[in-house]
Amino acid sequence: MRSTPAVAGGGRNRASLVRQARAAIEEGSHSFAAASKLFDRRTRERAWLLYAWCRRCDDIADNQEMGGPLGDQGNPKSAEDRVQAIRVLTRRALEEQPTADPAFDGFGLVADECNLSPEMASDVISGFALDAGGFTPKNERDMLRYCYHVAGAVGIMMARLMGVPEDDGETLDRACDLGLAFQIANIARDIVEDDAAGRCYLPAEWLAEKDFAPGEHAKPHNRFVLASLMPRLIGMMETYEAAARLGAKKLGFRKRWAVLSAANIYGAIGRKVLDRGQLAWDRRVVVPGYEKLWHVIRGFGQALVNRPPGPEVPITWTRHDFRPVAGW
Repeated sequence: MRSTPAVAGGGRNRASLVRQARAAIEEGSHSFAAASKLFDRRTRERAWLLYAWCRRCDDIADNQEMGGPLGDQGNPKSAEDRVQAIRVLTRRALEEQPTADPAFDGFGLVADECNLSPEMASDVISGFALDAGGFTPKNERDMLRYCYHVAGAVGIMMARLMGVPEDDGETLDRACDLGLAFQIANIARDIVEDDAAGRCYLPAEWLAEKDFAPGEHAKPHNRFVLASLMPRLIGMMETYEAAARLGAKKLGFRKRWAVLSAANIYGAIGRKVLDRGQLAWDRRVVVPGYEKLWHVIRGFGQALVNRPPGPEVPITWTRHDFRPVAGW
């Protein structure tokens, strides 16, 4: 019996994989789709391929379709099996074997083009494993570690897609910071939706300080007090966002413009949650198209001037502070 030849992308046509990845990002994230258009063609296509893998992994892990309603989450063993399926498909893609799934084949292709390592992929998949295990953060450090796995690690891969060398640790640290900022904004926006799905990503210590009983923080009568936690949470988001802008300073103009535009759009989500107070969760916070356009224009000016001030506090952390040793 002959073995299957190793070919990046599982032997699929690159253009076909890119088309399917583009469709995935345009359906799954209008914000990322808008920002990605600012990249040069090669980087844009690679960003689509990476996004499609992340989106597909998320859908498999949560038993959903394109970020829609969660499927049945009642069986922990089933959730663990889904995460294991993600690991197997990803490993096969990295070994340049066909997976029968274009999102994984596309990831194998972009991993080959940009030298993404199994460890990088494992860090992201560990985030899905945390959710499968019913993870809830006890403290701020736990929350940041979760943010690293589900978004900071993706930021590092995005930096590699943009040509940041493996030995440029400072820029990779700042790419991680941008992922952390994005995920903190997501946590703030989705508190009530997460609670409905039986999940909570706010530190238990924070909730205990407000005397919330377990599972009660998102109830309508508690939202005034819940909103009092948002200055703390969005303040963290803004610290990592400002640090990330220092890393963008080193990128070429178009890549810098895309990164800063994405930071503006996601930062706006967090700041809208803060501004709305207890009404922040009455309807989902969105950044409409005309506001996205403004943030892209603003990003152009920021990229042109290229003098970010950085965070108000000294940067004393690196991506390794959030990355536990995890087996592949």
